[in-house]
Amino acid sequence: MSTTETERDTRRPEAPSDAGGVGDSAPRPDGILKVSGEFAYGSDLWMADMLWGTTLRSPHPHARIARIDLSEALAVPGVYAVLTSSDVPGTNLYGLEHADQPVLASDVVRYEGEPVAVVAADHPETARRAAGRIRVDYEVLDPVTDARTALQDNAPRLHPDGNLVRHLKIRTGDPEPTAEVVVTGEFEVGMQDQAFLGPESGMAIPDGEGGVDLHVATQWLHADQAQVCTALGLRPDQVRLSLAGVGGAFGGREDLSMHIHACLLALHTGRPVKMVYSREESFFGHVHRHPALLHYEFGADRTGQLVYARAETWLDGGAYASSTGAVVGNAATLGLGPYVIPSIRMDCWGAYTNNPPCGAMRGFGATQAAFAYEAMMDRMAAALEMDPVEFRVRNAMAEGSHAATGQLIDSAAPVAELLERVRDLPMPGPLSTSGDGVTDLRELPGGVSNTTHGEAVRRGVGYGVGIKNVGFSMGFDDFSTVAVRLELVGGEPTATVHTAAAEVGQGLVTVMQQICRTELGVERVVIAPIDTAIGGAGSTSASRQTYVTGGATQEACRRVRARLPEGGPGALGDTVIEETVEWRHRPTHPVDPETGQGDAHVQFAFAAHRAVVDVDVELGLVKVVELACAQDVGRAMNPDAVIGQIHGGAVQGLGLAVMEEIQIEDGHIRNPSFTDYLIPTILDTPSMPVDVLEYPDPHAPYGLRGVGEPPNISSGPAIVAAIRAATGLDLSRVPVRPEHLTRQLWGGSP
Repeated sequence: MSTTETERDTRRPEAPSDAGGVGDSAPRPDGILKVSGEFAYGSDLWMADMLWGTTLRSPHPHARIARIDLSEALAVPGVYAVLTSSDVPGTNLYGLEHADQPVLASDVVRYEGEPVAVVAADHPETARRAAGRIRVDYEVLDPVTDARTALQDNAPRLHPDGNLVRHLKIRTGDPEPTAEVVVTGEFEVGMQDQAFLGPESGMAIPDGEGGVDLHVATQWLHADQAQVCTALGLRPDQVRLSLAGVGGAFGGREDLSMHIHACLLALHTGRPVKMVYSREESFFGHVHRHPALLHYEFGADRTGQLVYARAETWLDGGAYASSTGAVVGNAATLGLGPYVIPSIRMDCWGAYTNNPPCGAMRGFGATQAAFAYEAMMDRMAAALEMDPVEFRVRNAMAEGSHAATGQLIDSAAPVAELLERVRDLPMPGPLSTSGDGVTDLRELPGGVSNTTHGEAVRRGVGYGVGIKNVGFSMGFDDFSTVAVRLELVGGEPTATVHTAAAEVGQGLVTVMQQICRTELGVERVVIAPIDTAIGGAGSTSASRQTYVTGGATQEACRRVRARLPEGGPGALGDTVIEETVEWRHRPTHPVDPETGQGDAHVQFAFAAHRAVVDVDVELGLVKVVELACAQDVGRAMNPDAVIGQIHGGAVQGLGLAVMEEIQIEDGHIRNPSFTDYLIPTILDTPSMPVDVLEYPDPHAPYGLRGVGEPPNISSGPAIVAAIRAATGLDLSRVPVRPEHLTRQLWGGSP
């Protein structure tokens, strides 16, 4: 029976004002547990009879496996299993987009850290000691470590079909345009790690009937389930996944890590098997952000109007495809920023190499591109002798503009307003001094290291603006399944929400509670354990879960509300009302393979940053003084959480701009630790004022817009622009290191 919206509204009591509905800063149900240290993460899982699993990994980026000898490992007391590729009962290949990655390497290893064997023992140290006794004879091969080199005709073929993962072209407008002012640039972006604080972890429990239950920290339960089933040769009903506590993700948990290995060991031994990576192993055990090489050319007329853009981007996908194909899609379709450009020729390639596999990370291709196109906008503004904000505003997208793919921007796109708002925010004050005129060392680059007293410190201001798609694109069947049950529990109306959408720290569990309170008028909302007992919800990535799982929750609640008796939730009696919804956003479409044209994306999100930095121009040290942001969020579902997401994304952008990089030498990771891989701490985090705009998207639930990724895209380019302004140097590589500043300042190459 259909029910009109008016009828539904008469059946819905108002949500209690203090319960925390949509638009309120409702507290997180897991918040107190996390800050008090009581929250159970995947690494806290425990069973009395469990075994410990560990992985033997290749020390070589590229080698053939000649022989594996397990005898010494099997002789270690306390060892229950030592398994290799021959013990994989199903298909020994898996992958997020392409099944090209071995569960355990059989004949060749393609990157340092590739799994070769797994061990189960009664103690973690016993398992590690046994793994160290496995003898593997390798025939070492020369690694291919450069993406452009890998795509040359004479390069060694790392996979049967060659080294190209994907090439995406965009062609629009006049194919041979001319412009009065032309600027060019070559840029490089280093390999960033997601650096989540909770390492890969989980536990596999055999059910005694040939199946297995896997409790794991992940981002995408059903994609994991499908890959595990293929490797184990089991049906989906035999492989059940539940979400363990997740200590951060940022894209690094979209791919499998210990999932299949733990299940193999559990099924082989008949005992629960727990696996927890060390921090060093974590650097080898998950994908990273793609390093990028970018060549750009922009042309404009003398009035400051962009005429054309030419761009070539090479993304290093590492040894296996992971989500490289989709990252190429974003780096190309979003690779020229939120600007209107009549003529575009863009080529983006993703390549296999013998570097560590690269895949999803916050920003997903758009982050790398933004460093290039924002630098180009500053170069063009300088060539035209225009203010950099004015030049961006003159070329900014707006509602009614068309993206590089020809897609109409059919909801708010306040790019110009975002730029003007961050420009007009009050500037931070000058360096503070004590009464005797001495600068507080904590406010200087280098901080309390006492390397300077301000005599060589220069201040710079820079701007960055970014565009990001929300949700899965290019025809992907993007949906989420949610079940909502309403009943009286202890006399109180209680809603229970069941979904497979992974809560990875972003606050989805809070949003689902808020939606239920708003739609059903109840205060008590329980989030059921997140598992594969319900239909899929897709990945917690692409800034999509509040959109799609929020949309599914809203629709399920409205269907429940339509069945409420007179008197509302309090009059349920013994009645239980439950509705399950599989909810989809409006469709997207693949782009034309020759022109890149098509309605590829469901939604666009925009953010702008203004960075203020102090640079010690003698020592090359940088302090980010302020990182102001303006972002349109459509509807702030939870205002405090929105600010938190913007702050978090901005700080990750700061990390990529000035400190974070996995350093690779001949295919080897040189810094697999938090001692040598540096991430921003609270001491590196500047003041971050945020101006939140709410221009509803008419196509989205509640008018909301994805929040988590856009600030990661615009913050880094703004910081680098500010460093350029402070130093006068033409910086073209991130992260910017001290030697990049001092070499140029003292007469060397960057």
